[in-house]
Amino acid sequence: MPNSQLKIDNSPLTIKSLPGSDDITRVTLPNGITILARANFNSPSVVFTGYLHAGSLYEPDEKLGLAGFAAAALMHGTAHHAHQELFDLLETAGASLGFDGGAHTMGMSGRALSEDLDLLLALAADCLRHPTFPPEEVERLRAQILTGLALRDQDPDAMASLTFDKLIYAGHPYSRSDEGEPATIRGITREDLLAFHQQTYGPRGMVLTLVGGVDPARAVEKVASVFGDWANPAQPEIATLPELRPLSARQRQHVFIPGKSQTSVVMGVAGPARNTDGYLAASLGNNILGQFGMGGRIGEVVREQEGLAYYAYSSLSGGTGPGPWLVAAGVAPEDVDEALALMGEEITRFVTEGVTEEELADTQANYIGRLPLSMESNAGVAGALINIERHQLGLDYYQTYADRINAITREEVVEVSRRYLDVERMGVASAGPEEVEG
Repeated sequence: MPNSQLKIDNSPLTIKSLPGSDDITRVTLPNGITILARANFNSPSVVFTGYLHAGSLYEPDEKLGLAGFAAAALMHGTAHHAHQELFDLLETAGASLGFDGGAHTMGMSGRALSEDLDLLLALAADCLRHPTFPPEEVERLRAQILTGLALRDQDPDAMASLTFDKLIYAGHPYSRSDEGEPATIRGITREDLLAFHQQTYGPRGMVLTLVGGVDPARAVEKVASVFGDWANPAQPEIATLPELRPLSARQRQHVFIPGKSQTSVVMGVAGPARNTDGYLAASLGNNILGQFGMGGRIGEVVREQEGLAYYAYSSLSGGTGPGPWLVAAGVAPEDVDEALALMGEEITRFVTEGVTEEELADTQANYIGRLPLSMESNAGVAGALINIERHQLGLDYYQTYADRINAITREEVVEVSRRYLDVERMGVASAGPEEVEG
């Protein structure tokens, strides 16, 4: 395929229509905020996304869930607006704004008509810089979080995933739940929220992207007008991860959840981080293993051929650190062991025999073809800009993406798969209605 064009539905779409160094404005303010902006004057609206380094890595074990609690509470009252006022202002403008927690960072996103961008940024800055954590709102939010945790603890998929993380990330921060646990959420006070905000929220390392009907230079000016004077001398250095020791032997654990008709199973390892050499080859391999079509090879064998699963797939979640590379399925309780055996056999066949030229070519075409589709909206482009900044991929990453994908060989896919996927050293977690022996 020529590297000057991509074909979508038989219509050529030039690579130059993808974001690149020629149309991305990237500026870092003196206080450490990095802004990436790209104009789309065909749109009457603007989307912004962003993050700052105030995730769960910055909270102590006895306060699990503190970072997420604080992020969720930002819009529940500020020094200038009560909870309802914030939502009324957004609703009147037809705009949206939200914050959420994560492991490394807390995230933010918003959307408004171009003419209302000043309002949106002002409200975002008010929430980030001046939250008051009103006591009655804190208690209302606590009740909501505890309800969510109660539902999580009765969800086989959620509990299998949580247990899996504890197995493969034992002794590592990724083994902890970003959501927290009921006991830790009950123990978080308003003073804890205030202190966490004062100690971790600040401009250094913060990233904002803006995409839509606004001139990029003006977008930078607007951000600087509400965030440019922000400073927090107490803001800590960006957290680093300790080295992860992979499992040396297979570990298995089951969570008993009475009253359920299905058991969720997860097996896998800690895979490559997003900026690791070989990540794209691993991603292509994962697509073949358990994503493409009706669930790749895993779905074909476990679900289609043997009829043992309601769903079956593989997943690779490369992020700042070593994200999980796993295979998951939902099965009848009596079929757990047989399904796990089949999944293990298919993984072994995958790393032993490798992938075919046809499988690789089909997956490469799939990856290249769906990239422009993912950027048809302002939100898609804004997310892409966040991705290249978070993982330091380079401003021209998407314009060179097709060449990168097409250059990956079968040998590279096999090599990276063999490096990580050893069924004898995997974590195996399950959650469901029957007791299962480890």
